[in-house]
Amino acid sequence: MPVSPIAFFFDFSSPYSYLASTRIEALAAKHDRGLEWVPILLGPVFAMTGAKPLTDQPLKGDYARIDIPRSARFLGVPYAHPEPFPVATYQAARVLVGLQRDRPELATPWAHACFAAYFAQGRNIAEMPVLHELARDLGLDAAQIDAWCADPQIKAQLKANGDRALQSGVCGAPFFIVDEEPFWGVDRLPQLDAWLTARF
Repeated sequence: MPVSPIAFFFDFSSPYSYLASTRIEALAAKHDRGLEWVPILLGPVFAMTGAKPLTDQPLKGDYARIDIPRSARFLGVPYAHPEPFPVATYQAARVLVGLQRDRPELATPWAHACFAAYFAQGRNIAEMPVLHELARDLGLDAAQIDAWCADPQIKAQLKANGDRALQSGVCGAPFFIVDEEPFWGVDRLPQLDAWLTARF
């Protein structure tokens, strides 16, 4: 009987999603699970939960500025807090949706490239010239990037991803769902690993 993949809900502007993106593939492979990358925009999630970007929250923001780079060091992941932060990520997400539809072999490399550009290289992925540069590194041309960003079907799919996230109880990012079991946060990856092993 086929087993379900791990659904990985994330926003390219979420630093904890970036950290999770460096670990989730190995975890999925360990358990012989597929991995579904589901780009979303956190704005609708924040509207539903009444939250706002972590670094904009009193006290939590101060803590996050310590915890995020510390967590990156703990995981051995390069990190430089980006400025500006956060940024609009709908264009980067639309490109990913387009790649998932038309060039699936490049979808995951694009996701990693966007995360690394923003959180390790100080490049603003809200700017189209940056996305064009990332595309060229993957053998894609700027015209194709622009076409995906303007494609009504892709826009609709990204919105559908967000609707699915809300309907599934996604309350932040990163968020993982496997076999209908939800896990929120990069710090839940060890628990997700243990749950897939022992179903506690």
